[in-house]
Amino acid sequence: MEKAKKRQFGIIATIVLAAVIVLGLMWATATAKKNQEHQDTLARVEKLGRIVWGVKADTKLFGLMDTKTGVSKGFDVDIAKALTVQLSKQTGVPMSAEFVPVSSSSKIQLLKNTNIDGTVSTMTITPEREKIIDFTKQYFDAGQSILVKKDSGIKSIKDMNDSKYTIIVVVGTTAAEETKKFAPKAKLLAVQDYATGMQALKAGQGQAMSTDNAILYGFATENPDYQIVGGTFTHGPYGIAFDNDQGPMIRETNKALATLKKNGVYNKLIKKWFSNVPGLDWHELEAK
Repeated sequence: MEKAKKRQFGIIATIVLAAVIVLGLMWATATAKKNQEHQDTLARVEKLGRIVWGVKADTKLFGLMDTKTGVSKGFDVDIAKALTVQLSKQTGVPMSAEFVPVSSSSKIQLLKNTNIDGTVSTMTITPEREKIIDFTKQYFDAGQSILVKKDSGIKSIKDMNDSKYTIIVVVGTTAAEETKKFAPKAKLLAVQDYATGMQALKAGQGQAMSTDNAILYGFATENPDYQIVGGTFTHGPYGIAFDNDQGPMIRETNKALATLKKNGVYNKLIKKWFSNVPGLDWHELEAK
């Protein structure tokens, strides 16, 4: 009798264990499928009928917050809008564009967390970043330069290769690393955003601010006592970024970007945002 009970208990235990294993496998499979769908950016935006773009809120000409409307305006914002329209045409799925402000230090994490679907935010394509996120082909040809006061006597980045100089850079950008290559003896002051950097420059906390020339032109238009000198000393094109392993979204966005350059929309936006920048030949930025 006792043996029979033990045998019966053993059978029940085996059945329960098997059921637990099966349920566990089913849950793991469902979770994996859900995660795969969650991570497929193109499938997600088509399903929801919207693309959430990360754009800058502190970068004149590219993405600057309008204090009256609370909405960012600039070249990047307009490119994102145009891409959304073109992607809707290509996929046959109507999609709207929504915008979330991002900073240089937050945009990658926001992509990883899927708080945003993609970002058009003056983001330089680098091998290090390409290990963790995906980039489209370049949408803007940029290079690093320096902004200085007009009476500073500084003519180029090479003039600043001295410990008596401090160069202001923004956290999360490639500026610090590149600046040290050309002025290794200079001190660096890292700030959280470009607006803070400009304030630090005006306050005399540094003798120059360094980042992409395109961004610095925005500050030069607002601050006539400051100028860009020495041209560019790096080549750092901007790319539209998505989370990693997003082949379908990258392919569709590259196709959309090529269409915007071919049909004249891209050049119209270049003229709109850069034709009145002092010292900049905006025709050099046009798609050929």
